[in-house]
Amino acid sequence: EVQSDLKVVKERLETLEDATTELMMGGDTVRLKMGEAFFDCSEEYATEYCERHQTTLGAQLEALTAEEAKILARQKHLKTQLYGRFGKAINLEE
Repeated sequence: EVQSDLKVVKERLETLEDATTELMMGGDTVRLKMGEAFFDCSEEYATEYCERHQTTLGAQLEALTAEEAKILARQKHLKTQLYGRFGKAINLEE
């Protein structure tokens, strides 16, 4: 579940980075999509909006990455204990 959340956050972050790049090349008025609707706004507002969401998604990405590392470390520890107890009688996924 954490890995799928990580993938979604990375994709959204990449989309926002692409949008910010496009805004730098755009004109004065742009259309910003919020939910299912589009709103006319200034390039400056749209850029700030994208940057705020990039910051939020960056924090989510860091949190999910830390959680994934914690889970993988716990998984490794448990595998070591199980192999120590049962030896080659069990076969766990790598």
